[in-house]
Amino acid sequence: MNLMNMLAILLVLAIAGFIVARILVARKNQEVEEDVEKDDKTYTLEMMTAFVKRRLDEITKINLYDIGLSEEELKRRKNKKYELKKALKGCTYGDVNDKKYVKELIFDLLSKEYGTDETNISKAIPFDIPSLLTAQDKFDILIYVYKQQFGYEALTELIKKYNLDSLKYISGESKPSYVITSEEIDDIFEKENIVLSYKDKLSVVVQRIYQQYKGYSSIDEVRDMNIDGVSGGVSGLPESFLSQVAQTDGDYLDQILENKVPRACDSIWIFFHGVSIRLAFLTFGTESELKRVCQNIYKYNNPGQLSDSNGYKINEMKDGSRVVVVRPSFSETWAFFVRKFDVKRATLEQIITCDGKDEAIDLLKFLVKGARIISLTGEQGCGKTTMLMAMIENIYETMNIRVQEVAFELHLRKIYPTRNILSFRETETVSGQEGLDVQKKTDGSVNIIRRGCNRPSCCMDDTSCSSCF
Repeated sequence: MNLMNMLAILLVLAIAGFIVARILVARKNQEVEEDVEKDDKTYTLEMMTAFVKRRLDEITKINLYDIGLSEEELKRRKNKKYELKKALKGCTYGDVNDKKYVKELIFDLLSKEYGTDETNISKAIPFDIPSLLTAQDKFDILIYVYKQQFGYEALTELIKKYNLDSLKYISGESKPSYVITSEEIDDIFEKENIVLSYKDKLSVVVQRIYQQYKGYSSIDEVRDMNIDGVSGGVSGLPESFLSQVAQTDGDYLDQILENKVPRACDSIWIFFHGVSIRLAFLTFGTESELKRVCQNIYKYNNPGQLSDSNGYKINEMKDGSRVVVVRPSFSETWAFFVRKFDVKRATLEQIITCDGKDEAIDLLKFLVKGARIISLTGEQGCGKTTMLMAMIENIYETMNIRVQEVAFELHLRKIYPTRNILSFRETETVSGQEGLDVQKKTDGSVNIIRRGCNRPSCCMDDTSCSSCF
């Protein structure tokens, strides 16, 4: 009887032990799953961006006098704080040096404080699983790799290598167009067979965080490239149109929501060698993101507020690019246009290469040296500005040059720093005609007038100048 009792007790204890062990294992597995889930959420781009914003806000707002620093350390920290504030402000104006400084700081914050490593960095962007990468992920990686070799010529080299600026047919369209598609980016990425180190991966993540925090969203790196320009919000369906569609055509609305029909926030175009090319693989994602870019991209030198009553702004960026921003109700959607100008010295011999070039070049030189009135006209991107820069080289050094522009674009003093050149531009309080009147009171010998005008001759009425372009 005692033996039977002992066996029963042992059996009960064994069953109880088994149940307890199963409970402990299940609880441990649950804790591991929770840790994995927590870890996955911790290293997303959204969480990293929130951390970067919070840390930079703490660094710029901390009261250094309350933490008991030595005089030398206080001075060093104050200089660092001032430098960071200046860089955070300057990077939104298109200053590539300030952008580099802010990105380096973000890199250090993520690697030293946030704890990113070779394993968890791929939870932000799936670098190790190419099939999960989006077209924007692949493009960001391609631009990063090309930039290491070609600098700001990276996009130009990528386009030239794969003939991305050629006319092509895309599905759903009956006529060819200039467009770069997601399929082309996928194909290029596969051909390049890129291998990234941990530092490379983190640099790509840092760029993605920066462009959502202080940069210009999907066009941030594109804007820095040596291309003719970039614009956004100029194609696709405006946000105001979606509410009308919802009331009349539910099927069409479903196509829009499934991204089969592009919206205004999916509109990104570049101006490359005189051709407008749509980047169909890039998007701002939402109308609010497009609006954020438009509200920030024109702010250099405080040009005033873009408002419903003042629906457009024309300004320049820190690097000399011209930027035009428009908004509803002046335009049907938020949109911007960035036009870049290459200030490298150009010559007539480099520009004019067709048959009979020698006679054409000699004629232009004689017209300039003879102080004749000259008018350069043509469509956007045909090379008027480049031709003008080349012709100015033939103006005698003894002649003083005065320039009247809508916005500073020529930047002649960067090309000819030793010459007597002064540029004027229109402002909200000084018109172009008033600027010309002021020029007449200076010692200018040559007046260069750059205006968008439907009547070219009107720009040369009563100018009393020796030469006019």
